[in-house]
Amino acid sequence: MAQKIYLPNGMEAIQAEYNTFPLEEFNQNPFIQALPLLADKTTIIKKLAVEPSFSESERDMDSIYRLHMVERLYQFYQPLPIHLDIWDMIHSLLIQGYLARNPFDIDYRRYQNESGKQIINRSYEINTRLNFRTTAGCGTLIGFSGMGKTTSTNRVLSNFPQIIVHNEYNAQNFNHIQVVWLKLDAPSTVSLKALCLQFFMKVDELLGTNNYKKYVSRNASVDMMLPLIGQLAQNIGLGLLIIDEIQNIKKRGADQIMNFFVSLINSGVNLAIIGTPGAYALFGNELRIARRVTGNAEIIFNNMDLNNEFKLLLESIWKYQWTKTYTPLSDEIISVFYHHTQGISDLVVKLFIFTQKMVIKNKKEHFDVEDIRRCAEDNFKLMEPMLDAIRSDNPYKIAKYEDIRRIEKTSIETGEHKTRKISDEENLKAEVNNKLVDISTKEKKSKRLAYEEEDLRLLLKKGVEEEKSPYELLLENGWIDDMAHWNEDSAYD
Repeated sequence: MAQKIYLPNGMEAIQAEYNTFPLEEFNQNPFIQALPLLADKTTIIKKLAVEPSFSESERDMDSIYRLHMVERLYQFYQPLPIHLDIWDMIHSLLIQGYLARNPFDIDYRRYQNESGKQIINRSYEINTRLNFRTTAGCGTLIGFSGMGKTTSTNRVLSNFPQIIVHNEYNAQNFNHIQVVWLKLDAPSTVSLKALCLQFFMKVDELLGTNNYKKYVSRNASVDMMLPLIGQLAQNIGLGLLIIDEIQNIKKRGADQIMNFFVSLINSGVNLAIIGTPGAYALFGNELRIARRVTGNAEIIFNNMDLNNEFKLLLESIWKYQWTKTYTPLSDEIISVFYHHTQGISDLVVKLFIFTQKMVIKNKKEHFDVEDIRRCAEDNFKLMEPMLDAIRSDNPYKIAKYEDIRRIEKTSIETGEHKTRKISDEENLKAEVNNKLVDISTKEKKSKRLAYEEEDLRLLLKKGVEEEKSPYELLLENGWIDDMAHWNEDSAYD
């Protein structure tokens, strides 16, 4: 186990210990050799899994204590196949990004020195390579809110040291502090300057340095700070910069920030971008940007289907019952859980917690499907419109909530989305009108029928008499939603 040490500012770090990899290209670089060895699936699962403390004897304790024991389930973490993909993405980004950044490579050291001189002389050009070809890349993790994107990323990162202190490498003096990863949140203000300032402050917080005071002034521009960020990242051996909550970036200023990300990659900084489906449209507008931000991996984290993966999650958590009477897991319970959570892992855990607490409080001490339904109705009232939209599988209803849009397999570079795109209200009106007018034409050619009250053809017939368009009739009678607000904030514009 690596020796822990503490920096002068009190932050914890580890002393570098160099591993030998089967791949020779990894064994010439201290930044890579100080990283953990590659692991197989079984090892990764063991490292990621979190099992809360539990004993069956605890079911006999007083309810006031058991109510607190149920809260342990918030610590529960069951690795699923997609979590292994996240691990692989992060580990791959770290290693591949360091390949061209060997501190003992003459060309790389020359590049650092020349870049530093250019920054001082204010002649730095981000696209000037100076005989240095970066191996930095970018990975994206886009998915449903509540599926655990941030939690999963944090679980993976916890298995990689954040700060490594080097003293000697291959019998040579090598005094260096390596920051393996750094995590930022995309500013809700869509301010590039705020993101740059956050970078400097985070580095100072970790290392106890004064880069913020040194480089940042009131008049400092983003163009001035970008090369400084790239140079600082090289100086501290930054392996990966993670930017979370990317959906905070809206259309205003999006192109500028996406260009900023590409510039960071060009300067040698590895990126991982995390966000909800609301951010997905940011990547598809320009091939150059889409190609770079999905260069190493593109992971889509949709809600789970009612399949073996969802059953695995429930089976893994089901033993953690603090009610006096154990409730076996049945197919009916699995179905009810899925109906009320729609495969969103955060809601699965919360519903299991809320149900147990409810029956412990009312002294029933066991639960059934009706208790689960009642608990979901009482606790998920605010989320019910979103869950209803997911159940409907109606793209018009789902599109109201940008963080639950299900992203199907797409080609992000060509923009060939299998999911349907709707530009504005007029497109929707035209489509509805065209389809229903076509129905009207066919009905005129057929013999008259006695339609039932809820038959759309009866509604259409009345509309002809009242001289109203099919769209107006459907809207007035609640068959479709008013899409006027799409013109203002649709993510598909």
